[in-house]
Amino acid sequence: MQKHSNKFTAQALSESLKAAQIKDIIISPGSRNAPLIIELTNQDFFNHYSIIDERSAGFVALGMAQQTGQPAVLVCTSGSALLNYYPAIAEAFYSHIPLIIVSADRPQKWVDQGEGQTIRQDRVFEKHSWYNVTLSENGLPEDLNNIKNAIETAIDKQGPVHINMPFDEPLYEISGSINFASPNIKTKFEDLIYPVPFLEKFERKWQNAQKKMILVGQHKPSKFLQLQLEKLADDPSVIILNENISNVKHKRFINNIDQVIFNLTLDELEKLKPEILITIGRNFVSKKVKKFLRAHKPQEHWHIEKTNLPPNTFNALTQHFDTSAEMFLSQFLFLIKALKSSDYQQKWLKIKKKKKIQHKKFLQQTGFSDLKVFDLISHNIPSPYKVQWGNSSTIRYAQLFDYTSGIQHFANRGASGIDGSSSTAIGAHLKSDLPVLLISGDISFLYDSNALWQKYTHPNFKIIVINNGGGDIFNFIPGPSNTQALNNFFVTKHRYHMKKLADMYRFSYKRVDNLSDLTAALKIFFSNNTQAQILEIDTQKINNAAILKDYFKFLS
Repeated sequence: MQKHSNKFTAQALSESLKAAQIKDIIISPGSRNAPLIIELTNQDFFNHYSIIDERSAGFVALGMAQQTGQPAVLVCTSGSALLNYYPAIAEAFYSHIPLIIVSADRPQKWVDQGEGQTIRQDRVFEKHSWYNVTLSENGLPEDLNNIKNAIETAIDKQGPVHINMPFDEPLYEISGSINFASPNIKTKFEDLIYPVPFLEKFERKWQNAQKKMILVGQHKPSKFLQLQLEKLADDPSVIILNENISNVKHKRFINNIDQVIFNLTLDELEKLKPEILITIGRNFVSKKVKKFLRAHKPQEHWHIEKTNLPPNTFNALTQHFDTSAEMFLSQFLFLIKALKSSDYQQKWLKIKKKKKIQHKKFLQQTGFSDLKVFDLISHNIPSPYKVQWGNSSTIRYAQLFDYTSGIQHFANRGASGIDGSSSTAIGAHLKSDLPVLLISGDISFLYDSNALWQKYTHPNFKIIVINNGGGDIFNFIPGPSNTQALNNFFVTKHRYHMKKLADMYRFSYKRVDNLSDLTAALKIFFSNNTQAQILEIDTQKINNAAILKDYFKFLS
């Protein structure tokens, strides 16, 4: 006979998750959440994971949901444990990743009364979540409906929701059965289909424009979207700009945006300004393209995304299409025809060709450095692979290079923090059918080193850490170098290596600090699949910021 907690709300949660076919449960230890642990771990239906550090657990859940598209469930005890989820919740909110946060709580009468592990948990994530509810302490019929609403909201909004559950003692009592029917949970939400007469108004604007730009930001891999964009690129009046985390690519797309637009004159940029801008996805890495389109605004900016919060990134938004890009384009492509008279796309591709030649010349004469490291990595990642990119300089270097087809790219670009890249990669790896590679800077990796503190890592998980001895991005961006706090409070120089972490968590480890060793190490790194690996690439002795500045000067 199956064991259950005797707490009604714990049972209601379990039955509701099963009804919604939500299986991935990440539990952090505690006592107040004992009813939840008892109820969920006694159900063979669920995949249970124990992650001790709640901040890491939040990002592990995020990585899982990123890959599956289904909510992952976080379960923690009361008090400050819950607050450690907040960085991952903010990332999930802005990256449209579904999470269900379930927190145990003390009875409400003890809040603010000096009781241990008792804080104001009710609606604590309200500003960065789509649904928040505190259930009753003894179990009421509306609790089941509130849980149902939370789950359906997480699925529909593709974002985080919070269910707070107060439990009074005793916490560990067992029941042999449940006494209510499983709820019906809606798990399918259709994309909005626009009426043809409505779309025809935009079709006329599109046909009258000679310069149209489609900018694709962070987006899940989609073969359908890839084909739709290729069809649009047949129009010489259309240019498509994308980043690697958009997971689309084509020879007629501008896939290295900074490389192409850096050092163009104001007059050149004005001539390249689109009349109509369509944005797909969100969270663009390139600061240069944001600066360009904010200064040289399009007449029309249409954003396509199913969201209640359409981003007005360029302060020029004129229309939000509240549906998926695939659904919108499947309608719109039937209405529009390619123009034959425009040379807009050709102007962009001519600049791209010139910059590619300069890029190759510079890399051929560049020695061991962060820039050369990313060049070598881009040529050595085998296909198929899933790459999780760290933030800060790592994701920016990544945009300068091309990658083979079959490589999928992911990053925490919702809130763009460095705090959970490794944990996200761990979670993604646990739900991936392909090998996963994390590419991280040293500060980000050390910051989230508790990501390795779990027992679920498989041999096909690999980590590359580019260790330049600190947050080297602050040596490149304007501002920090003009202060006396550069090394101690911006770059934060250090002398740490990753070997002891690798040894403690039983990762295979290799460190290289020159070009020839790196070339040899990369071949072994990708061919050895017997143990999870960390490859540390030490560039601390190199003036990487100076080389990157020289690179951009050379492009012009």
